[in-house]
Amino acid sequence: SRVDCGAFTVWWTARDGGAALRRACFVASTQAVGPAVLRNRAKRRMREIFRMHQTLLPQSSDLMLVARSSVNLWPFARLERAFVEACGRISAGLSPRSP
Repeated sequence: SRVDCGAFTVWWTARDGGAALRRACFVASTQAVGPAVLRNRAKRRMREIFRMHQTLLPQSSDLMLVARSSVNLWPFARLERAFVEACGRISAGLSPRSP
């Protein structure tokens, strides 16, 4: 499933079995973000947001954060808010449903 956050998209899936770790990968393409300096900055910003807020995600979840050009233009606090909202939507989608 995916959650659109404006400056980036979060693709996620729940893992069955294995270690109860939250894993993430970060993608910033030349076409979407630009040259290497901008791609590296985009990935650093997304990594830091994931590091700070990964406990909001369900355990055993895999994420892929795909950067868009605006990821380097948005203030860090706005990126954080977008990721926290995405975590809430992901947690709601993965939580067990009542019969």
